[in-house]
Amino acid sequence: MTRVIKSLSEIAPDYDAIVLDQWGVLHDGSAAYPGTAAALEHLEARGTRLAVLSNSGKRAAPNLARITTMGFSSGLFDCIMTSGEALWRDIANCTITERRFFPVERTKGDASAWATELAIDLTPDLNSAEAVLLMGLPDGTNLSDWQPVLEKAASRQLRIYCSNPDKASPRAGGRTVMSPGALAEIYTAAGGDVVYYGKPFKPVFGSLAQALGTDRLLMVGDSLEHDIAGADAAGWDSVLIQGGLYAADFSTGDADTTLARLCAEKNAPFPTYRLEVLR
Repeated sequence: MTRVIKSLSEIAPDYDAIVLDQWGVLHDGSAAYPGTAAALEHLEARGTRLAVLSNSGKRAAPNLARITTMGFSSGLFDCIMTSGEALWRDIANCTITERRFFPVERTKGDASAWATELAIDLTPDLNSAEAVLLMGLPDGTNLSDWQPVLEKAASRQLRIYCSNPDKASPRAGGRTVMSPGALAEIYTAAGGDVVYYGKPFKPVFGSLAQALGTDRLLMVGDSLEHDIAGADAAGWDSVLIQGGLYAADFSTGDADTTLARLCAEKNAPFPTYRLEVLR
C-alpha cells in the first residue's frame, strides 16, 4: 500500500541518497516549482546526498547548467546522470558502431552541441543516415508531423537510438507536450528497431547506483511508467510526485482511487510513497 507523506524529510534518513527526476519534480521546463530549492537545501544541510536521474537527451553538464539557472545550487547534487549522457558515452566507447545520424531534436543545434567531441556525422538527409538520433521534439509537435520520417526510416530499416523514452512532459500552466518516447513506441510497434537509453531501463539505474556507491536509494519522480517502474525493477523505493505529469488527474476526486486507476492504465507498479509536490 502506498504511504502518503508530507515531505521528503520524513523518510530521508532511511536512504543513503535521494535520486530526483527533473521535469515535473524540480521544474516545469521554464521555472523551478515554488519551495523546491529550499526543500533540497534543507535535506542537504541535514546530510542527505542528492542526485538527478533524467530522461534528457542532453548531456549531464548542460542539464546542471539549466538547473542552476532556475535557482538550484550546483553543489547540491553528488551526481547528475542523463539518458543523453549514457548514449554519448556508448558512442564515445564505440559500443555503438553507426557513425552517421539523422538528428531529431527539440531545438536546432541541440544535437550538434551534444555531439561535441564525438567522431560522428549529423546529416539532415535521411537517405544517407546510418541511424536516427531521437533526442527531443519541439513543443507543440504531433505524431503526424513525424510520420514521414518514421516511414522513411522503416523503409531503410534504420535503427533509432532514443535518448528520451518519456512519452509526455509537463510544461508551465499544467499542460503537457509529446516527448520522443511516443515516436519510439510507434516505431517499435511497427516492427522498427529502437534502442532506448534512460528510465525505466535498468542500465541507467545501475550506472547511477555504481556512481553513488550504494543501492539503498530512493527515486522521486512524476512518471509511473518511467520513474516508478524503473525504480521498482532496480529494487529501489520510490515517491510519486502528484503535481507533475498527472497534476490534472489528481486535481479532483480521491487520490487513492486516482492512483489505482493510473497504475492500471499504465500497467505500472504502485509507488512506495506519494507526495503532492516536492517539499
